[in-house]
Amino acid sequence: MTFKQLKDKPTVRFITNRYVIIIAIFVVWMIFFDENSWINQREFDKEIDKLNVEKDYYKSQIEQDKDFINKHNDQEELEKFAREKYNMKKENEEIYIIEYDTLPEE
Repeated sequence: MTFKQLKDKPTVRFITNRYVIIIAIFVVWMIFFDENSWINQREFDKEIDKLNVEKDYYKSQIEQDKDFINKHNDQEELEKFAREKYNMKKENEEIYIIEYDTLPEE
């Protein structure tokens, strides 16, 4: 097949059309090389998704903390929490902490 015969084929004529070449170069540039390329946009979308997951997590933590604060507004609940968590006591009380030694199971 000679160059002339190859040049007359419709697919080759279409591919060598200057507008097709310009559009192909533009598409390649936009996908890979541009500052706002498709690859960069995909990475930004992944980061946005990750940040949204973190945002939801922190919102749920805030709700849990609000519930905790509301629960411990009562003086008796606050004292109970302080005694259980931080081993605090009233002035005239004595506290005995009992720890159990567990033997490793064989």
